[in-house]
Amino acid sequence: MKPVLIIRTGRAPDAIRARHGDFPHWFRLAAELPMRRLQVIDVEAGEALPKPDAVAGALITGSAAMVTERAAWSERTAGWIRDAMDVELPLLGVCYGHQLMAHALGGRVDYLPGGREIGTLEIEKLDAAANDPFASSLPKVFRAHTTHEQSVLETPADTVILARSARDPHHLLRYGPKAFSTQFHPEFSADVMRAYIRRKHTDMQREGFDPQRSFREVAATPVARGLLRHFTHHHELS
Repeated sequence: MKPVLIIRTGRAPDAIRARHGDFPHWFRLAAELPMRRLQVIDVEAGEALPKPDAVAGALITGSAAMVTERAAWSERTAGWIRDAMDVELPLLGVCYGHQLMAHALGGRVDYLPGGREIGTLEIEKLDAAANDPFASSLPKVFRAHTTHEQSVLETPADTVILARSARDPHHLLRYGPKAFSTQFHPEFSADVMRAYIRRKHTDMQREGFDPQRSFREVAATPVARGLLRHFTHHHELS
């Protein structure tokens, strides 16, 4: 049986990791993937990815890095994404993974106008998702956890935009029959979201945001979290 990759593009901050675990753990739990199916590849640390046809699918994590830095490991992973698209490998990128997929396929990534999004936000399903086999079951509006400074400002050609927030028009994208990405974090729990707001408290104040309000508004996000499970079950990865 081919493994399911978690492509690790970074790691949680030390304090959050010590209390809540790290990205692969969050993805595994939300996607309901058994340990025996998983292979974690730390591309930021220089680990080599297997050929796309040697794996059953891949989940691409977030990172504290920026896609616009064009780090060598990131650009190599972008090349791998293009190869994976050629064989229609099931792919789901999250946050940095979302931006990297868009960049790899010809989109443009840069800083989100107006500053970061952080906290539990309302996400709106768009009309294009009405008949989409992956996104059609989403409600018209659902909540999701977010923390990002950069975003996909221009999508690649032929991308279908499935959902947006009030400030970011590209929160859920489809690139092909089996390739999707989310700017929001379906793998986050409410506790992890609160931990990120605590960590970014000073930055948020400096940028004119209200961290206390964002903290109070954190809530469970079962619909967003369910997308990871739906992706793995839909593509028979679990």
